[in-house]
Amino acid sequence: MSNPAPPRRAPDDPWRSEGTPPTPPPRRKMPGGWWGLLVAAAVVYLIASLVLSQFRKGGEEPTVSYTEFSRQVTAGNISKIYSKDEAIEGELKKKAPVPGGDGDYTKFRTQRPAFATDDLWGELTGRGVTVTAEPVVQKTSIWSSLLFAFLPILLLIAVWVFAARRMGAALGGGGGLLGRKEPPKPVELLPGKKRTTFADVAGIDEVEGELNDVVDFLKNPGAYRRMGARMPGGVLLAGPPGTGKTLLARAVAGEAGVPFFSASASEFIEMIVGVGAGRVRELFSEARKVAPAIVFIDEIDTIGRVRGGGAGLGGHDEREQTLNQILTEMDGFTGSEGVVVLAATNRADVLDPALTRPGRFDRIVQVSPPDRPGREAILTIHTREIPLAPDVDLPRIAAATPGMTGADLANLANEAALLAVKRREDAVTQSDLTTALEKVQLGAERPLVLSAEDRRRTAYHESGHALLGMLQPGADPVRKVTIVPRGRALGVTLSTPEADKYAYTEEYLRGRIIGALGGMAAEQLVYGVVTTGAESDLEQVTSLARGMVGRWGMSERVGRLTAVPGDAQVPYGLSAAPATLDSVDHEMRRIVDECYEEASRLLRENRHRLDALAQALLEHETLEEEAAYRAAGIPRLAKGDG
Repeated sequence: MSNPAPPRRAPDDPWRSEGTPPTPPPRRKMPGGWWGLLVAAAVVYLIASLVLSQFRKGGEEPTVSYTEFSRQVTAGNISKIYSKDEAIEGELKKKAPVPGGDGDYTKFRTQRPAFATDDLWGELTGRGVTVTAEPVVQKTSIWSSLLFAFLPILLLIAVWVFAARRMGAALGGGGGLLGRKEPPKPVELLPGKKRTTFADVAGIDEVEGELNDVVDFLKNPGAYRRMGARMPGGVLLAGPPGTGKTLLARAVAGEAGVPFFSASASEFIEMIVGVGAGRVRELFSEARKVAPAIVFIDEIDTIGRVRGGGAGLGGHDEREQTLNQILTEMDGFTGSEGVVVLAATNRADVLDPALTRPGRFDRIVQVSPPDRPGREAILTIHTREIPLAPDVDLPRIAAATPGMTGADLANLANEAALLAVKRREDAVTQSDLTTALEKVQLGAERPLVLSAEDRRRTAYHESGHALLGMLQPGADPVRKVTIVPRGRALGVTLSTPEADKYAYTEEYLRGRIIGALGGMAAEQLVYGVVTTGAESDLEQVTSLARGMVGRWGMSERVGRLTAVPGDAQVPYGLSAAPATLDSVDHEMRRIVDECYEEASRLLRENRHRLDALAQALLEHETLEEEAAYRAAGIPRLAKGDG
């Protein structure tokens, strides 16, 4: 039975775990967040203060002048009084208007002046006024006074605590803002929940073989311990984007039946230094509780780059501290045995050597784009839930998609399904897959209306590309030619190889350059001018020529060395000595000029084929492979496959 993984404790934990019940939806936060809380608290405080002030004001007795008091005594309107020193409190027999104010009063306060010489006692006794020994006006107790003084503040604190608890429950779990009350407990896997296994992975069998050792170790650790073997501390999956690195990590955990924690390296980084290291400690702590377990860190190059790149501030220090904590956790001194770390990166060459040494990431597994059988297997997996028509030929689609990754193929299958829904079909047809492939490779069609002259110029431009591709020995076959605007291009010529290629000869690369210059050469031949339509062609030509001269040793003048590193982060001007870079530029121009002369010569010698192909494009707008070769008058099999 597999070990259960603890549930994710809060939405701000920078990891996710498989095999746990879904986290209940967080409570709704107060609108506006903390600013909204402050505004609400201020409003509550003001309202409470106003209400209490009105309440106290309504219960207070007015203070009248001694002159008013004497007038009421003379009028015989005093019922009783109480005096302490010169302060007098009293009560009227009948209500009297407040002098200079609004309303009436019955009880009052006043102060007898020290210089008064009247016979107050005689007047009071003569008019039957009772002089009491207890205060006429009852004063509020000290507790009431304190309550009136602090009640607004108490209401403010109550609102603050209530809002903080609600927001804390949504952000941090049971303990709110002060922390979690108790650690999460492991839970059993949900019955019927399917986890990812190697059955969901295809096209990278050699990588599965590398990871099977990890799976077997997690399943049978005792057998390895008896032989004195040590569990791999980490496995680094390196490769281009979309090749299935994350899927492989999940499949390893699913095959082994162990808990799987996944996180992106960027989620550990915060502006406050030390937060990322704390999150790493917590992640490994949770994984050790349910060991054996797998921790997967995606895009580890975000924090795993070589240290010492400069005295950084803030985020740079935070990145290094987070990396140091990962190194410490993987070293074994913290008791992380039983936790296998899988990581993925697109840039293994920039990682810190301390991260890739044995004992940390013991294995570096290259995950490359799949070959033709692998693409067919991947398409089979991604079309399992898609109804396919009988005419669907997945091997043919796989042959037409060299260089595509698993993510590209998944997107292709999804685009075909979307297209079938738009066409109101019951199943995905071969036409849907072909159209989706064209959309992925060439771009979506644009409803752009071209003038007759622009259409003719575009037709000759694309015909130049296609014709040179047909005439070049060993060039990739022309699959489709179109003058329908797609993406940024006004027309597209699609050429794909018969089989996957992993090494390229100088002759093949020169043929690629000649084919790319065919559009410009055709416009120069027919119109005598050059337009901006060759921008993307020239970018491709420049990249190929620079690689031939500066990276692949295909120039006698530069020699067998790498003058232009493939790392795009190295500035071009700093990659080699100025004299070497001058030689690279000279050789690039020489190769491109020779290829352009060859392209122009071939088009001049085959002008009739160029005109015929352009005319066919103007009539049909799009030519498939057979129609394109037929229009150019070149038998498909007559082209040397070299």
